[in-house]
Order: sequence, then structure tokens, then C-alpha cells
Amino acid sequence: MQFEIAPIKQKEVWETFVATHAPQALFQSWLWGEVQERLEHKIWRLGLFEDSKLVGIAQVVKIIAKRGTFLHIRHGPIFVSHTKTRWESILDYVKKLARQEHAWFIRVSPLIANSEEHTTLFSHLHFRPAAIHEVDGERCWVLDLDKSEEELLMGMRKTTRYEIKLAQKLNVSVRKSSNPADLSLFFRLYKETSKRHGFVTHQGIAEEFEVFADQQKALLLLATHEGKVLASAIVLFYGNQAIYHHGASITSKIPASYIIQWEAIREAKKRGIKVYNFYGVAPENKPNHPWRGITLFKKGFGGREIEYIHAHDLAVSPLYVIPRTIEIIRRLSRGY
Repeated sequence: MQFEIAPIKQKEVWETFVATHAPQALFQSWLWGEVQERLEHKIWRLGLFEDSKLVGIAQVVKIIAKRGTFLHIRHGPIFVSHTKTRWESILDYVKKLARQEHAWFIRVSPLIANSEEHTTLFSHLHFRPAAIHEVDGERCWVLDLDKSEEELLMGMRKTTRYEIKLAQKLNVSVRKSSNPADLSLFFRLYKETSKRHGFVTHQGIAEEFEVFADQQKALLLLATHEGKVLASAIVLFYGNQAIYHHGASITSKIPASYIIQWEAIREAKKRGIKVYNFYGVAPENKPNHPWRGITLFKKGFGGREIEYIHAHDLAVSPLYVIPRTIEIIRRLSRGY
């Protein structure tokens, strides 16, 4: 058995592999790589070949942060099946790359089950659980869309269903746009939302929207009441799912955020999407988690929880202790 690592330059080859083996892996998509390139991040699209057959891929992004430089494989690597030898082959290559790029560690977060089998595999590969809190939808809330709209409404919490009907009664309108020029309306709300909830705004939202919207895979939803925009959401469409990736709102008694989610769900159904992904939720055993409020909101629409294995780090330099310590302090100070 012979392994070989080689760059993959054909979008169709890459996307076919993702669609076949991990269609939910947004951050391993070719389009997400284009987003990173627009943000001037260095990226590598690597293919693992076993006896000349493609059996694994890894989209690697170089992140230069204040806490340290690292190589990030978000939602990956992806393999036909996860074996120790395949992981070792990819990691041997990426470790050399990390040293070449003066990175302190490698971070991976494949969308695989949080199981004893996978935890043991990571331990054997000398990974350790990342100090960062749960990110990238590793614990997410999803709604299966294989039901009628009436059945979906009946599957919701009573108060959620009431808020949707109230918004309709109050004539809250929801406008859908794929025009990047409309993002100014989102960012106006987003800035206020970040101040209200005390989080750091995400970078690259505009680039993300532009890249995905150009391929009809992103939608901006704006909820308006009496001429005023009250809530907004950015939904991405990738693989078999619609992903609620960013949201923003102003404080109001009008249930605009509820009607936005309902219209996003309806849009996903129209597109033949199988799953609506509300994205990250708080663990049940952490009642004081910063996401507790938004988690209750998301779960009100009905659905189920999916939990993937937590992000893991592989130290390449002794300096890894610096970002690890910083992330531990940040996580604890923010209540995660």
C-alpha cells in the first residue's frame, strides 16, 4: 500500500469528494477556500492518494493571529474512512508544512462522531482537545425538512409558533436578497447585536457572502416592520443543508427574528434542501453558557441535536503553550 500527497487543482474533483464523504463540511468546500484567499490567507488543498486512488482531502488554512500562528483544517480532514495510517500520512505532510510556515500548532475539527473510537484515535496521533470553546457547529441543532409546512409548524414549541403567527398578523415583511450592496443593512444591526451580547464580530462576512451569493448559495433575509429593519440573517446553502450562519437584530417587542427563521426554512424547502442547520447550541449541562438564550430560541423550532468531536490540536512548537493558555483564560472568562 503506497500513499502520496498531492495538491488538488480541479474544483469538480474536490467538490465531488466532499459531497460523497462529508456533504455537511462547509469549511472544506472549494468556495470556502476562495473566501480565505480573498481574505489573503494562505491555503493548500491537499489530496491523499492510496495506490493512486483519492482517499482523503484536507483544505489547510494558515492563520496568523495575535495568540500565535497555526494551520487550521476546519471540518476536516475528510477521508473515505478514518484510519490511523491515513491520518498519519496527512499529518506527516502538514507537520512539515507547519514548520516551513513557522506555525506553532495544527488544529483539526473533522465532522465525525464524538465517540470513544475517535477519541482514542486522536490520542494515538498525539492530539489533545483544543482549549477553545465549542465552535464551527460541532454541537448543532438541525431540523429535518422532510415534512410539510403544517407539520413543521406543529413540531415547534407552542410559543415559537405563536410568535411566527403574531409577526404575520403584524405584517412583518421579510425581504430576501443576494445583492452584497444590501449587507450594509445587516452590518448596522450586527454592530448593535455585538455590543448588546458582548461578542467580537466575525471578520470576513462580506467576503463570505459575496463568494457564496455569486454561486446562488447565500441569502440575506431582512425583516421589516413599518419601514424599519428589525432583524437580519445570512443563510448559506451547501451540500444537503441550509446553514443559519449569521444573525443580527435590534431590541424590539416585534418577533422579527422568528419570522426570519421561518422564511429561511421555507426557502430551504423550496430549494429541495434536506436539513436546516441552526448551527451552534450550548451544552445542556451548562445553564450559564453565553449561548443559553439563543439555544432556547433555536430549539423552539423543533429538531434534533448533532454532536461532533471537539477540535483537537497537535503541537509543532514548544511555543504552543502560549496560545493554549490564552484560549483557556478567554474561555473561562467568557463563561464557556
